[in-house]
Amino acid sequence: MPSFEGLALRPPIQPMETRHAQRIPEGDEWTYEPKWDGFRCIAFRDGKNVELQSKSGETLTRYFPEIVSALLEATAQRFVVDGELMIVEGEASDFDALLQRIHPAESRVRRLAAETPAIYVLFDLLVQDRSELFERKLRERRACLETFVHRNFATNSTIALSPATADPSLAARWLSGTLARLDGVIAKKDVSYAFGSRDAAVKVKRRYTADCVIGGFRTSSDGSIASLLLGLYDGDGLLHHVGFVGSMSAQERTRAASLLKPLVEAPGFTGAAPGGPSRWRRAENAEWFPVKSKIVVEVSFDHVTARRFRHAARLLRWRLDKAPGQCTMDQLLNPTESSGLPKAPP
Repeated sequence: MPSFEGLALRPPIQPMETRHAQRIPEGDEWTYEPKWDGFRCIAFRDGKNVELQSKSGETLTRYFPEIVSALLEATAQRFVVDGELMIVEGEASDFDALLQRIHPAESRVRRLAAETPAIYVLFDLLVQDRSELFERKLRERRACLETFVHRNFATNSTIALSPATADPSLAARWLSGTLARLDGVIAKKDVSYAFGSRDAAVKVKRRYTADCVIGGFRTSSDGSIASLLLGLYDGDGLLHHVGFVGSMSAQERTRAASLLKPLVEAPGFTGAAPGGPSRWRRAENAEWFPVKSKIVVEVSFDHVTARRFRHAARLLRWRLDKAPGQCTMDQLLNPTESSGLPKAPP
């Protein structure tokens, strides 16, 4: 890796972190931004050298050559910016396509860069030339960022400026709207850049709900139900495994056992079926028990990748009043709306 001796910050650095919040905070100290559904990325440029750093400190440079090229088009020769890498399909963020970019073969990376180009949405400017902007407060950095993007990337569709507002009502509309690329809302305090800290920003994540059929369950070592395996029907009437519920109260586990253990019967899922043990709950047995498709639950989830919940779903209620056949894949289709937010490059 180049030394980046001309920069006040050199990779790797610890990006500013966030802590979870249930509600959007309000007050004069807060600025609000969309939380995008992509890869966090710190970009360093020193002359002809560019480095893209992931949130964990790993390099992303070789996987996104189109972003490197776009940053090299800037008139500014030395800068450090914070932002999000995304691949956009229409009005939706394609996280699965983003994951496909992390590939060892350079030929595949180059091909995917041409077929599914990424965009880089900027939300902070840490260094510009010799100015150590990270020492300044957020709103001053934001004003510098807006000028920086306008001067360097006004005609470059690969680099975009993330919206920001001091209006909590607009932030609430972002959170409750139907913009499929949003992961939620970030609220940031008007302070200097807080490297590696969770004290300067909070995130309020978006949640969606779906009614799912329980197609099976896994048990813990003591025989109690550890997780519910969730399914949805496709257009051909096949039940596909789409995710799981893991965190339940003792009362809910007891109820699950009373409802599901009498229903154990193969095949459970008639389409895509669960694999091995859960990577979230190491104590679970690898074996899963199929059940008759009779029990429906309402769950909340945040994101869908390749027709599956990306993270564990949360049990909201048992829907014993709902027919399993009504639980279809169309619940996973993200609604979209037109907006002034970043677009995919042509």
